[in-house]
Amino acid sequence: MKSRYLKIPKDSSSGFGLFCWGLLIIVSVFIVYIASSDLTAGPSGLRWVGRSLKNMSLREKIGQMIICRYIGRFVNQESDYFAQLKHLIEDQHIGGLIMFRGMVYETAALTNACQDMADIPLLIASDLERGLGHQVIGAVDFPPMMGLGATRSEKLAYSMGEITAREGRAVGIHMTFAPVVDVNVNPKNPIINTRSIGEDPELVARLSISFMKGCQKNGMLVTAKHFPGHGDTDKDSHSTLPTLNIGKERLENVELYPFRAAIDSGVQAIMTAHLWIPALEPAEDLPATLSPAVLTGLLRKDLGFQGLIVSDAMEMGGITTVVTPEVAAIKAVQAGVDILLLPLEPDKTLNALCLAVRKGDISEERINESVLRILKTKAMLKLHKERFVDIQHLNRTIAKKSSEKRSTMLYERSLTLIQNKDNVFPLEAQEAIPTVISLNSDTGNHYAGSAFIDEVKKRVPEARGYFAGPSTDLDRILRNIEFDEKNDVIVLALFSRMADKKGHLNIHRQHVRFIKSMMEKNLPVIAISFGSPYFIEQFPGVDGYLCAYHHSLKAQVAAAKALFGEILTSGKLPVSIPDLYPYGHGL
Repeated sequence: MKSRYLKIPKDSSSGFGLFCWGLLIIVSVFIVYIASSDLTAGPSGLRWVGRSLKNMSLREKIGQMIICRYIGRFVNQESDYFAQLKHLIEDQHIGGLIMFRGMVYETAALTNACQDMADIPLLIASDLERGLGHQVIGAVDFPPMMGLGATRSEKLAYSMGEITAREGRAVGIHMTFAPVVDVNVNPKNPIINTRSIGEDPELVARLSISFMKGCQKNGMLVTAKHFPGHGDTDKDSHSTLPTLNIGKERLENVELYPFRAAIDSGVQAIMTAHLWIPALEPAEDLPATLSPAVLTGLLRKDLGFQGLIVSDAMEMGGITTVVTPEVAAIKAVQAGVDILLLPLEPDKTLNALCLAVRKGDISEERINESVLRILKTKAMLKLHKERFVDIQHLNRTIAKKSSEKRSTMLYERSLTLIQNKDNVFPLEAQEAIPTVISLNSDTGNHYAGSAFIDEVKKRVPEARGYFAGPSTDLDRILRNIEFDEKNDVIVLALFSRMADKKGHLNIHRQHVRFIKSMMEKNLPVIAISFGSPYFIEQFPGVDGYLCAYHHSLKAQVAAAKALFGEILTSGKLPVSIPDLYPYGHGL
């Protein structure tokens, strides 16, 4: 290895000079190795890779390319669920698992049990877009990426990655399917939206790379997604196949910008998008996930990416509405995918891929390329040496005070005050009596906003709190409220969660009408979005508007602090709100 920091002089003929330069090169190589040794395979790892690949059957190799789901909850070993996991691991030799909805000790215990069943260590992944707390109850959670974008802070992005990695590795997770590096330029995007850092490609790239470095320096792989960019769609690829009808110049300047930056900075995995881009793929309705032009041509050859290509979930409508699961798996591998995430029927997928190789539709060399990348990744993670986690130490690693403090800081610094007519914000606790009405646009969780209401009542015991779901009789709530025009203020806590197959991220129509009726009263009205900043498009005349970007407990506590002026609002919009506010606005 030649160090880029050393320049060998032309005249180095003396023995002592050669010795000195040789020693410097050795030291430099050692320094470079140490600096990058967070995720390096090393000689023993490479030997393990070679032996493992040589001893695998074709079916075992293809199994390495499959990742299936599991839940991080208590599971009895005699249950049908555990038997299903055992079948996938022991009989089908799958290469990894993706964890959803877990608890700390249960996740670690079940992960260890799964690793114990595997001949080749499993690669364990999870969607940790908001930290381990995004999936595991009890771990540290962060705002969505758009909240991070509002802070503009590389330091906080790095901390978010660092804490995500340390907590994730503690429970046995090696890889996060994050960050989302999609550039959200479409306010109507129903599935990216607040998961994106924002609409500025440079900001998305800068904060994504800081998050990535925090993760990878602490032993966790990151996955930039969704290639080549899902930020300008108004359809959800969980349900259908979106079309991205833009030209190559726009793709280069916006969508591809953060992916290129991530590749240049050493990202080790990229996830594909289930969307059709006519400018890159002439075949009608062929998703990027199944397109050789997009994955092999653009990503591998043009952008020079040599890491793992992971498909988005193969069970999503963006794939299943186009081709059968078996054909989809074959086309994805032909296109360049290394890891097939969540195939609809894993057994049938394995059979179809084995048959495709035997028929010559896919070469075994092509399979070997992917398996080699996967095994090298496992060796980089040192899984060939130690695949299990120590459950006894979890209470020293998960939810540390310092980590929770960092998370709280990010929530508070993300708060963005967007509108403030007549300085209605913040409130004086001694003068204003808030009537807080929590409007939840989603079914279930009828008491969304209870933490926020509790925080308001701590400061103003006379404050009143009401809850309304999409089917609540709002007239009944109005009949129960007696407003005092001298010192009352109406505070609306707005909840509309992002969910796959929901199709939109709007406030319920009935709630919009209610908000507008509140604005007609002779009282100040403050709306707080515990979700998307774009909510204000539906009621632009509100007096005050604060965006907290998420519905979590910390977001609600932070919003209450800001409402009463206990903390300053310093967030800046990472997106523009059409016809209302520009990118970077924040009071």
